[in-house]
Parts: sequence; C-alpha cells; structure tokens
Amino acid sequence: MQTSLERIANRARKEKRHRFQNLYRLLDEQYLEWVFQRLNKNAASGVDQVTYQQYELDLKENIAILVEKLREKRYRAKLVRRKYIPKANGKTRPLGIPALEDKLLQTAASLILQAIYEQDFLSCSYGYRLGTGARDAVEHVSRRLQFGKTGYVVEADIKGFFDHIDHDWLIRMLEQRVDDKAFLQLIRKWLKAGILADNGRVIKPEAGTPQGGSISPVLANVYLHYALDLWFEKVVRRCGDGESGIVRYADDFACLFQYSRDAERFFHTLPERLAKFSLEVAPDKTRIIKFNRFRNKDGERFSFLGFEFYWGTSRKGRAQLYARTSGKKLRSCLAEFSDWVKRYRHMGNRRVFAAVNAKLRGHYNYFGIRCNFERLKNYYLQVRRLLQKWLNRRSQRRSCNWSKFSNLETIYRLERPHIVARPPSQRQLFNLAECGGECV
Repeated sequence: MQTSLERIANRARKEKRHRFQNLYRLLDEQYLEWVFQRLNKNAASGVDQVTYQQYELDLKENIAILVEKLREKRYRAKLVRRKYIPKANGKTRPLGIPALEDKLLQTAASLILQAIYEQDFLSCSYGYRLGTGARDAVEHVSRRLQFGKTGYVVEADIKGFFDHIDHDWLIRMLEQRVDDKAFLQLIRKWLKAGILADNGRVIKPEAGTPQGGSISPVLANVYLHYALDLWFEKVVRRCGDGESGIVRYADDFACLFQYSRDAERFFHTLPERLAKFSLEVAPDKTRIIKFNRFRNKDGERFSFLGFEFYWGTSRKGRAQLYARTSGKKLRSCLAEFSDWVKRYRHMGNRRVFAAVNAKLRGHYNYFGIRCNFERLKNYYLQVRRLLQKWLNRRSQRRSCNWSKFSNLETIYRLERPHIVARPPSQRQLFNLAECGGECV
C-alpha cells in the first residue's frame, strides 16, 4: 500500500499539471485493512456507537461489505456527532466525530490526497503535514526575523475558518489535481453529511468541514494553498518593493515585510482576497506592527502559535530576538492543568505523578527553546503548586501538606524545566537554502 502511495507521490512531483484518475478504485479491501490499522484505537465513537474493538472482531467481513457498497455506489455518509470543547478565551470550539466507517474511508482518502498535494504545498505551510509542526513554524519565523530583512509584521487569523469553507470552491480546487468524479463525489458526501447537535437536532451544512474529521486537515490545507499561499507567492511577493514572506500553520499565519508600504498594501488587500473564497479575517487577531531590530525601543511584541516575539539586547550589546511563552498561552496551559488534576486527583500517586511528568515533558518539548527558561520554570512551579493543592483536597482531611508532598516528590521526581535542543530537520535545511543561507 505504501508503494501505491509512493507511485502517486512520485508522479505528482514530476508532473505538476497531471490530473489523477481512478483514485476511487484504490479503496479496496487490502488498502482499507491497511488503513484500519492506522486508526486511533481509543478514539470516541460516532452516532453508530461502534468502537474500534467491535469493528475489528469481524474486520474482513465488515470491510468487504463496505467495499461492496462503494462499488455499487450505495455508500451514504452517516451523521457527524458534534461535541464542543472549551477554548482558552472561554468560548467553545465545535468538534465533529464521524462514525467509524466514515472515519476509515476519510483516512484512506486523506492519505491519497496527501500523497498528491504534499508535492504542491509550499514550504511556508506547516499545519497538518508529515514531518513538521508548529515548533518548526516558530523556528522559521525566528530565523527570518533575526537574519532576514524584516521591518513590519502582519499577524492574522481567519475567523471561523473550518465553518466557512465554500464547498464549490473546494471541489474546484481539488479538480486541479483530481480527475475522478466518483472520488470527488465521495468527498462531497462527507462535506454535506448532517451534523447531530446535542439537542438532537440535525443540521444540514451549506459550508465548512467538521473540525475533527480525518479528512478535514488536508482539505483545509488545499483550500488555503490556493486561496492564500499561491496568491502571496505569485502576486504579493512579486508586486512588492522589498523582501517579504509568509509562515502559515493551518489558519494562523504571520507575514513579514521589509517596507511599510508593502505591509500596508497587503493588510488592506487581504480581506478582499479572502472574501472571494467566503472567508473573513478576525479583526481582534489581525494587525500590522513595526518590528525592526534597529528600532526596538518601542517595545513592540507579537504572538504566534503560543510564543511571544520581542526584541532585546544581547550581552554584547547587539539587538537580539527573543521568543518566550506568551502570557495568554501560559495562563491557558495552567488552567487546563488545573482542570485535569482536579478531575483525576483520585488516582493513585504513582499514576498521577506519571501523568503529570508526561504533561511536563510535552510542555518542555514544545516551549523549551533558548531564552524561555524563566517561563518554563514559572510553569513548573505553578504546576507543582496546583498539584499539591488538589492532592491535599482529595478528602475532607488535609492529607498532603507540603512536607508530605516533598516526600512524594523525592519518590516520584517531577520533571525539572529544561531547554530541548533539536537537530535541524531536512525541512529546516531546505528553508535555510530558501533564505539564501542567511541563517547559517
């Protein structure tokens, strides 16, 4: 199965205008059985309440029936169960949970689309892609700010992106690379699948794709690839007077400009460009700021993917770019930890400390960059305080004062804050070459 996807990827890489046919026939028993092993075994079930373990009991027969439905064009997408998850600003984000068979087919289709479009996506796109992530996007921004000719930054966010993706535009974009009506009709079925709300009401979506669906990430990247990335590279950069660049992670992106006139032109043109594709910028998260190493006395700062960037002075008296955990993100992480430890404090000490250490390691792996040790230390101390607080409230009797908590720390040892150094990946080396070696 990997060989089939590699052949698709190789042809997509060599023939940039090729439109792929017969993708629908790839969804056979052998391929779907291979994809099934890649699904999350502990994922929540959809409206049919079928779990991974239940479906696996008679896997070959279940997949054979599913493939027969596909061949006879009798397959229908089931309702998507909607669940709301809290956000850091107190609001909620809708999350779509498809049924298991829908999730299986979506994953299979998304792997095919990834094989095609990974060859087309630009190096400035980091969200939902193999071998890269948010930390790579942050490092890309840092390199361009520190070593590039950047004087102005436009930070932007798209308002309700996943809820406003235009279905017709998305299909037209997919048709640039896919010439298979049955395969595209399958994707359209998932886009039009009804959403089952908490109150039992069924919502028929006219736009958007359920955030949480297996195929949603690659569809979102395809949409913004044509709506934003290519436009910036082929129009904005070529029409500008100075250097410019964009770094995007899903619907969050930062645009860097050398001159103010280029930044102003982009800032005023962006809403019109996005409106063409039924998208809108979030006014409270979109702004243009002066961000120059030679004029850093104004103390301008901006946030991107949980990091706050600002200019300071090195020990040698030179302008130095600093990045640290943003205050908003730090408060959000601590609030999430407080909710978690309050909910699971009843577990045994060994399990609690093991889970806390896993959370600390995850935090350090993402935020553990140079010059951010103070914020890491602050997070560690607050986690330690919250852990002692809620362990001491497991019963009406105060059973875990600071003396006993210190004894527990001696036994289970909380992960201390540390900087996580990572060797450069092939993707990062490619970006270095793209910057003209300025970062070396």
